[in-house]
Amino acid sequence: MYYVVTGAAGFIGSNIVKTLNERGITDIIAVDNLSHGDKFVNLVDCEIADYVDQDAFLEAVEAGEFNGALAAVLHQGACSDTTETDGRYMMQNNYRYSRALLEFCTADEVPFIYASSAAVYGAGTTFKEARACEAPLNVYGYSKFLFDQWVRRRWGEFTAQVVGQRYFNVYGEREQHKSRMASVAFHFFNQYRTAGSVRLFEGGGGYGNGEQRRDFVSIEDVVRINLFFLDHPGKSGIFNVGTGTAQSFNEVAEATVNACRKARKEAPLALAEMQQQGIIRYIAFPEELKGKYQSYTQADIAALRAAGYAAPFLTVEQGVARYCERLLQRAAR
Repeated sequence: MYYVVTGAAGFIGSNIVKTLNERGITDIIAVDNLSHGDKFVNLVDCEIADYVDQDAFLEAVEAGEFNGALAAVLHQGACSDTTETDGRYMMQNNYRYSRALLEFCTADEVPFIYASSAAVYGAGTTFKEARACEAPLNVYGYSKFLFDQWVRRRWGEFTAQVVGQRYFNVYGEREQHKSRMASVAFHFFNQYRTAGSVRLFEGGGGYGNGEQRRDFVSIEDVVRINLFFLDHPGKSGIFNVGTGTAQSFNEVAEATVNACRKARKEAPLALAEMQQQGIIRYIAFPEELKGKYQSYTQADIAALRAAGYAAPFLTVEQGVARYCERLLQRAAR
């Protein structure tokens, strides 16, 4: 029996593949679209049974080639560019493709664990897995929202586990290919290493400079939650995947800079010192993001805890420091 990971060469998918390998699982079918081939490097240190292009995989599924052959599908593949404006592409890639895979999994009684997004909540201030809280600001968020809605309407028809995970702001290893869509921790690390300073957005909408707040969650925690559900096939539902705590972009910048300073055996600096020394700089808020930007997110993780996931989460200070250490080790090699 094979485990399928879609988006397998991507950020979250490749981390899942690597962690499955650490469990001794190598019967993995990696599904992705490598038309932009740079992300292949995320799979170089992984063991897989086969690689299949995303379109070819769907054709094979619909032709019955995988009937009775799959242990689970971890569906991480999607267009995650929140600034993408091609709605037809977004809906085909994120909504229609996901529907087709879930229909196969239902017919073949295969557990289906998929990636949703906190983008479904838009500019709201309550982040609970409830329709009243959902109002996406862009077509990416809408594609995720619409699939979640389709799943909700079909609950009574599913023959195996179905789990949707609304990822908040994920950061960590194997995201280098994401370019401008990589995490702020990744960008701050590279800015500081290159220029000795980091750039944050100015304030607005009631927030001071760099004080917009998000629920930043480490890839380590995200993978643990995916595997928790894989290990508990009797648990289904749509769940927030965040720490339950909002922290500011200033805090991410401070943690990043101090992790780099520690590696150079330099004393840590407080935020005010970084601002005074020009290490943290503020730039004008981009016009194209106005009205489409979440200035605040904080996952309500009550449903996740009620499902039995009890592990603690890494804070920004802990998780970003660990991430920067690994980025520095990689740079040294």
